[in-house]
Amino acid sequence: MVGPSLSEEDRAVASRRLKLGFVALVGCSGGLVALAAGATPLQALVAVVVGLLAGGALMAYLGYVGRQWRAKRRR
Repeated sequence: MVGPSLSEEDRAVASRRLKLGFVALVGCSGGLVALAAGATPLQALVAVVVGLLAGGALMAYLGYVGRQWRAKRRR
């Protein structure tokens, strides 16, 4: 029988990178949309910060929902 190709540590590192990449994508997209709408650089920076906060909140929510889903499947 073939085992998993990634160790638990490698899996945790990959998961953390994916989560950080998702949060960064949401944050940067907020800044780019602000710039496309004609925002000043300061307003675009604020949009990036707000986007990062929103991305972090979304990732926390998705983690919560994922844990609930896994707990239901185990029953």
